[in-house]
Amino acid sequence: MNITRRRGAIAFFITLGVLLVGLAVTLDVGWIVVTSERTVWFIVLGILLFAALIAGVVLNTVFLVREINRNERQDTFLNAVTHELKTPIASIRLYLETLQRRPLDEPQRQEFYKVMLADSDRLLATVEQVLKAGPLGQRHRQQNRAALDLESLVTDCIAVTLQRYHLPPESIVLDPTPGDVRLFTLGIAEDLRTAVLNLLDNAVKYSPEGVHVRCSLAIESYTRVTLTIRDTGVGLAPDQFKRIFKRFYRVPERSTSKIKGTGLGLFLVRTIARQHGGTVTAESPGHNQGTTVTLTLPRANPTTQSAL
Repeated sequence: MNITRRRGAIAFFITLGVLLVGLAVTLDVGWIVVTSERTVWFIVLGILLFAALIAGVVLNTVFLVREINRNERQDTFLNAVTHELKTPIASIRLYLETLQRRPLDEPQRQEFYKVMLADSDRLLATVEQVLKAGPLGQRHRQQNRAALDLESLVTDCIAVTLQRYHLPPESIVLDPTPGDVRLFTLGIAEDLRTAVLNLLDNAVKYSPEGVHVRCSLAIESYTRVTLTIRDTGVGLAPDQFKRIFKRFYRVPERSTSKIKGTGLGLFLVRTIARQHGGTVTAESPGHNQGTTVTLTLPRANPTTQSAL
C-alpha cells in the first residue's frame, strides 16, 4: 500500500510539472502576441503570472526529488532488512542440518549452539528495531516514567554489546563520572536502553580496524546530563552530521558499503531523545578519525516519579 501511494505521488508530481511547463510556454507565447497591442499593465501582469508558474515548476521539482530520494532510501532499507533477516536464518538452518546429519563431539556441539544463539540474538535485534521504528516514530510514548540511573543503564548496555560482538572488556570502556556523582534522568527504561544500545552498536560496526570505544557521563549546565560515546572508526564527513539521524539513511561511502544495517538505529536514537526532552548530535574530525556522538537528556532527582 505504501509503495502504491509513493508511485501515485510521483506520477502526480510528474503530471503537474508537465502541465505547468506547457501552460508557462503557452502563456509566454500568447502574452507576447496580446501585449503587442495592450498597455504596460498587461505586461506586468503577464510577468507576475509567468513568475508564479515558474515558482510552481521549481516547487514541483523539489517535491519530486524528495519523493524519489525517500523512495530510494526505503528500497535500500528493504534490501538491508532482507539481508539482516535471511543471513542469520540461513546460518541457523545450516548448523541445525549439520547437527541432524552428523555425529559431533560435545565441544563441537557447544560451539554450534553458541553460534546459533549469536545468530538468534542478531535476528531478534533486527526484528525489534523494525518493530520499534513505527510506534516510536509516529506518536509520543504514553508510559510510566521513572528516575533512571544512567551509569547503571550504560554499564548494562556495554555488557550486552561486548557479549553480542564477542569483544574483550577493554574494547568499550565507561570513564568514571567526575566527582563520583550518580546521574539520573526521567524516562522509559526500555526506550533509553534501546537508544544506548544502538549508539554502541554503531560505534562497534563502524570500527572495522579495531574497536576502541570510550563512554563518559557528565553534567551540563546543572540541569542536563550528557552521554558521550567516542570511537576510532571510519569517521564522518561534515555534511553527514545531521543526515545520519534520518529514517532509512545510510552513509554513501565505499568504506562503509560492506557494513550492514537497516538505517533505523540512529533514527530511533533521535526519536527517543526528543521524546525524553533531549537531543543527540554527532561530530567527527574527518575520514578514519573516529566519531563522537553525544546524547543529552534532562537531569532528574533520584526520587522523581511521573505517570506520563
